[in-house]
Amino acid sequence: MNCLQRIGAVALALTLAPAVWAGGNKGMSQAQQHYQQERAYCLSGQSQQDRATCLKEAGAAYQEARGGRLDNSGGNNFTQNATQRCNAQPPADREACVQRILGAGSAQGSVKGGGILREVEIPVR
Repeated sequence: MNCLQRIGAVALALTLAPAVWAGGNKGMSQAQQHYQQERAYCLSGQSQQDRATCLKEAGAAYQEARGGRLDNSGGNNFTQNATQRCNAQPPADREACVQRILGAGSAQGSVKGGGILREVEIPVR
């Protein structure tokens, strides 16, 4: 087996490992299964974080999930949490903050490129 074939075999094994692990461990909680998947992802080198940070974050999320403090349900919680952050802004800037969170105005840039710049114009009263 040449080097490229070995690399391909290892990549395939790392890709399939979470599914095989989850399928063979039905007694594991959903949190444990998710942690094992995240851990395998970290170890595969595909995450955008260094391995130690990725493993630390996966472990922290697992602990929060075990304690019932991790909510990945999405939906309204994201909007509610995002708009609550606007409360830290000065009163005159809060309305514009909420409007940007809700999608008004324009946006440019990307997360990968370093950030998204959102802009909204609010008439002065």
